[in-house]
Amino acid sequence: MAVGKVSDANFEAEVLKATGPVVVDFWAEWCGPCRMIGPVLDEISSAMGSKVKIVKLNVDESPRTASKYGVMSIPTLMIFKDGELASRQVGAAPKQKLEQWITATV
Repeated sequence: MAVGKVSDANFEAEVLKATGPVVVDFWAEWCGPCRMIGPVLDEISSAMGSKVKIVKLNVDESPRTASKYGVMSIPTLMIFKDGELASRQVGAAPKQKLEQWITATV
């Protein structure tokens, strides 16, 4: 599964009303660490398939959602399950750590 994109406009439909766990990557174009974990999230998404949905939210384009969830630094990753925030991780991490975090939460 490819990593999708969400915005203020479709966050509720794509994340909060999704069936199954959703990992949201709060990122920005100018953020070096964000760009580093992008390909890692693509790999994890491909490996995990339909077990988890992974989406990216650009904080510059969708500040309302980022603000609502208290995103102060990026990248910030959050896992939502059944519309509820289940886990949060701030900062870039190696693929193995991200996989462990996602697997432990979902």
